[in-house]
Amino acid sequence: MTTTHDSPNGFRIGEADSQCRYPVFADDQYIGSIFRWHGGWLAIPAGASEAIRQGDGRTGSAAAARHLLEEFRAGRITPQADTSTTNPVPATTAGSVPLLHPRMRDTDRNRDAAHKALTGLTAYLWEPLGGYPGSDNPWALRCKLCGWTGNRYWSHLRGRNGLPPSPYRHPGCIDADQVRARIPAYAKTPQD
Repeated sequence: MTTTHDSPNGFRIGEADSQCRYPVFADDQYIGSIFRWHGGWLAIPAGASEAIRQGDGRTGSAAAARHLLEEFRAGRITPQADTSTTNPVPATTAGSVPLLHPRMRDTDRNRDAAHKALTGLTAYLWEPLGGYPGSDNPWALRCKLCGWTGNRYWSHLRGRNGLPPSPYRHPGCIDADQVRARIPAYAKTPQD
């Protein structure tokens, strides 16, 4: 099911796609996309390819969507065909995914972080549907326990202080006791 966020300011934010980009609509017309990247929110006007930084973590998605709406109302954005999908993350992937998300710089540090994250995903039965985007950016994943697909943050999935992550995975997944029973990594560390 696709959900949207309607704003009293005249725009609607759709569900994220597999690249974690949210379509923005004004008057039921697609006017661009917004996405979060390293704490900031960026906007890509419909028909453009360059992202424009519009907000930080405090102002969030609304600032980026408001920018698109203002540009649309000023006549600087021509609405395009709706490119959003009813299935925000692909149900299957063909072949392997890249190690790093296309927006991540290919550095030793980023590759090391990606390998650690992939080891953690494997241990806790998640499958990446795209390259590692950094710990605080949305990452398209598949739950290997129930098949759910959606966007999660590695920083929320990795656990803290030597403890495993929460056994709560996403809405509709199996209960916490079943998660602990099916994932061997929970048996190796103290329970929450």
